[in-house]
Amino acid sequence: MFHHLKRGPEFYRYLWRLSLPMILQNLITFSLGLIDTFMVSQLGNQEMAAVTTANVPVFLMLSIVFGIQSGLGILISQYWGKKDLKNISRAIGVAAAIGTGLITVLAVLFFLFPVQVMDLLSNKHELSVLGAPYLRIIGFSYVFNVLSSLYVSAQRSVENPNFGMKVFGTSTIVNTVLNYLLIYGKCGLPALGIQGAALATLLARVVEFTICLVCALRSKTIPLDLPCLLRPGMDMLRRFVRYASPVIVNEIFWGAGNSLLTVILGYTHNSVEMLAANAVTGNLSRLFLVVCFGLGAATAVIVGKAIGEGQSHAQVMSLTQCLLLFTVVVSAGIGAFALVLIPTVFQPYIFPLFKLFDESARIATAFGVAAFACMPFHAYSISAITGAMRSGGDVTWATVLDLIPQWLLGLPLTALLALVWGAGPFAIAFATHAEAAMKVPLCMWRIGTGKWIHDVTVDKEDL
Repeated sequence: MFHHLKRGPEFYRYLWRLSLPMILQNLITFSLGLIDTFMVSQLGNQEMAAVTTANVPVFLMLSIVFGIQSGLGILISQYWGKKDLKNISRAIGVAAAIGTGLITVLAVLFFLFPVQVMDLLSNKHELSVLGAPYLRIIGFSYVFNVLSSLYVSAQRSVENPNFGMKVFGTSTIVNTVLNYLLIYGKCGLPALGIQGAALATLLARVVEFTICLVCALRSKTIPLDLPCLLRPGMDMLRRFVRYASPVIVNEIFWGAGNSLLTVILGYTHNSVEMLAANAVTGNLSRLFLVVCFGLGAATAVIVGKAIGEGQSHAQVMSLTQCLLLFTVVVSAGIGAFALVLIPTVFQPYIFPLFKLFDESARIATAFGVAAFACMPFHAYSISAITGAMRSGGDVTWATVLDLIPQWLLGLPLTALLALVWGAGPFAIAFATHAEAAMKVPLCMWRIGTGKWIHDVTVDKEDL
């Protein structure tokens, strides 16, 4: 197995050259979530629980954005291997039309019925009333975010990962400054509380969209062909639906499942403490997972390009095994380091900073231990499913392997432990990660068959 890792230093320099900007981009994005959580936590546990609940439907929107973004990446990475710029513009055009349509419908729904939507997610109506102003605004930020995310995905797929890091870095700075001004009412502005957090996010998304629009019109790497962008044609629509729709469905149902985990915590007898602890540890664990997400994204670009270039089946298989094994080794080291930080840094310093004490601090510790201990399982499945299988066009199997463990194991087990058996926080925390352990052997089997490798730029009847 380890012989797959025997590649020259140039390969690993190339891997890190692709991964590091995406790692930093994810670090910036997830840091924003942590900053939001910290600023809102200073208002109180009730406010933080309300925002956590409001972000459940918002996470569904984010899943749609990521699904369309991932589907676009499948096509662009292989078209880039062929240097087919016109079809890259066509793919962006189809993705932009579908993405803005879906997100706009949800944003309008959340604007018109925020309390009703939030009442479905918690057993405390007061959280729905408190979080409704946040939900009414935050949905529209994703109308801009879906367009900027698609262009960032296009740049990443053509081996320019630095672009996303710069764009999202700028928007994070804008968002952080506006959070401080609008949540607390600084520099003569009104103190809007959690509504200010939503408004700050909306304005930051407008800034990032504007940057992407200007850069798209001036890009020399992938100059947009406006006729192809605005009239992509039915052939590209069919191709996008064929390969991207399973990914979009995958992300929607995965996002719904992940949101349902939060809903389960929202129906426990100590829901406020559960939601507050989950909000903090969820953001902290994502900060450590950024390396895994970066390596997964790099895997998608490298494997997709290799297939588009026409490399042999054996070459693609060896390349993929190398990338997956490297990801597991790196993530195991990161997970071990993070576990050491729980008693030395998080418990004495970080949790009190977020107003987590007594029961909420004990719950946060349990959630942190489970997340970091299970990190290698998550890392492998991220690179195997969102990296290798999706870039290889094996979108149906990727969807099955991503959703079956979540819906048949993770969700039922968590619901039983939290709502029926009244289990302790450690049992509930590890149940939320049970799906990751189940995914690993299933993904290893599918990758081992080699049947996931497809050239998505060529129709089967043309072969």
